[in-house]
Amino acid sequence: MRSGPSSPPCCPHSGPGWAGHPKDHRLIVEAIVWLDRTGAPWRDLPAHFGPWATVASRFYRWRRQGVWDRVLAGLQAAADARGGLDWLLHFVDGSVVRAHQHAAGARHRPATADLAGQLRGGARRSGRS
Repeated sequence: MRSGPSSPPCCPHSGPGWAGHPKDHRLIVEAIVWLDRTGAPWRDLPAHFGPWATVASRFYRWRRQGVWDRVLAGLQAAADARGGLDWLLHFVDGSVVRAHQHAAGARHRPATADLAGQLRGGARRSGRS
């Protein structure tokens, strides 16, 4: 990767198999940022960014090539070098926590302790009679 006036720092440089111009890369990056910012699906990409399939294929190709990992590392290094990054406060967490499908609702039956108290003539926990 190289950066400079002719190529954005996030895009692969020219070489074997390279097609397009750096201007095209910038437009693709702008389209991807637009999609991320709006949360829109690929097919809702405005026409001025070009065909959505082109943007999607370039995004996935760059992901496979590790371009986005290098972009993140470069942005972090630049921010850290100018003192704009506090590593104790800024981090990226890509984990996902999922609950089991049955964890969505509470039990509708009273707990065993509540049933035992009712059998002995005790009051219910909910306060209802």
